[in-house]
Amino acid sequence: MPNLGFGELVIVLLIVMLIFGAGRLPQIGEGLGKAIRNLKRGLNTDDDIDITPADKQVPEKAASRVEDAEVVEPKVENKS
Repeated sequence: MPNLGFGELVIVLLIVMLIFGAGRLPQIGEGLGKAIRNLKRGLNTDDDIDITPADKQVPEKAASRVEDAEVVEPKVENKS
């Protein structure tokens, strides 16, 4: 990948200013900064997000009983 020097960065900035206008550059920079911060925060967080609605969630006492439950395989009949 080629290295970008100062001259190339100035040309890219001028093209961006022509496309988006000088007024939108702060908004674009702010949005890009928020996106980078959220990405870093998401990569550093190990917690899973629980999206189960509150009325459908299983209480903790019941959840521990479910984890200890025995798994029973259904009987399959061959109709040959």
